[in-house]
Amino acid sequence: MTVSRLYEKIYALVRAIPSGRVGTYGQIARLCGCSARQVGYAMASTPSDEIPWQRVINSRGEISARADGNADEEQYRRLKQEGVMFDARGRIDLAVFQWTGPDGAWWSEHESEPPL
Repeated sequence: MTVSRLYEKIYALVRAIPSGRVGTYGQIARLCGCSARQVGYAMASTPSDEIPWQRVINSRGEISARADGNADEEQYRRLKQEGVMFDARGRIDLAVFQWTGPDGAWWSEHESEPPL
């Protein structure tokens, strides 16, 4: 799979995460068949208004540091606006806010198969 095709798949999955929910880099990676690092690269290279990048966090329920240093605050602000809650340590309770993944209709629409 080419990088552009992989990024398209990553972006399609991230667009499927509903407002008020989050997915992890690893979760998106498993669904796409790539590494969590590749998901991070894809999120770092997208214009913020096209993809809801703020909904992708690390496996500890934390916002990962960004290269420009400003996205942490922006991601926090956007998630709070969507109703995502943070604990005193700045973590999101994944048992409450983690997206469960796309349904069968999503996979059919995107002509893809869910991972086994």
